[in-house]
Amino acid sequence: MQQDGTGADGRERDTLKLAIAQMCSSNTHAANVATLEALAAEAHAAGADLLALPEAAGLVNKDFVAASQIVRPEADDPFVAACRALASQYGMWIHTGSTPIRLEGEERFRNRGHLIDPQGKILAHYDKIHLFDVDLPGETPRRESDRYVPGEEAVSVPTPWGVFGLSVCYDIRFPHLYRDYARAGASVLLVPSAFALRTGEDHWETLLRARAIENGAYVIAAAQAGHHDDGRQTWGHSLVIDPWGKVLLDMEKRIGLAVLELDMTAVNRARASIPSLANERPYHIRA
Repeated sequence: MQQDGTGADGRERDTLKLAIAQMCSSNTHAANVATLEALAAEAHAAGADLLALPEAAGLVNKDFVAASQIVRPEADDPFVAACRALASQYGMWIHTGSTPIRLEGEERFRNRGHLIDPQGKILAHYDKIHLFDVDLPGETPRRESDRYVPGEEAVSVPTPWGVFGLSVCYDIRFPHLYRDYARAGASVLLVPSAFALRTGEDHWETLLRARAIENGAYVIAAAQAGHHDDGRQTWGHSLVIDPWGKVLLDMEKRIGLAVLELDMTAVNRARASIPSLANERPYHIRA
């Protein structure tokens, strides 16, 4: 497999064989590494170029005190290490979705995703910028910022299939992030998630399709689904959406893997048909 940023002839590849995983991650690294190993083996057997995992793939544990005993720096994190080893073993790209890691001098965690190449090298990492601090009617207030430090940097990565824009879950409600990625040439927007049931039912698909349509880009949104060991429930419905806004895949509540081939030439066709990036104009708001 060609493993640099282009195809064998120096051009971006026209097709991406994607394996997308829907997980119900546990509150221990070991259980999630075991799930990862099975998913990676299945993705490799299917001939996938890229395995995309959901948010918190490496650890779902809302008990901050308990999680603090096992969350490690990136270099020591067992889930990240397993992703790197499996990428190298199978010659496959892996997007880790995200997993909590600890930075030196910080009490709270970072919700960090990694893009790993087929040699097992971390090409880029992204820390979730927008944290889920919300007050849903009839529910206990949620404060992700009690446990996590927000990221400060948007990250785009050249790949054999064009530029990938990295994000995590609640970021999807901030369209300027994805517009900036599209302006930077992104053809794929990665949105690994662990969406809540209430917001998932009402907003999940609409938000993802909007980001795909607005930017003429593929949206790949691997998700958590089901009842987790720490007591939370997640919406599921991992989606793959094409640059025209068509849903190519909805995993609904199924745990496991789905494999499909993406036509990367669809990005240029969508942007040529509706050239909103080129049509943008500066403006000011009159107070």
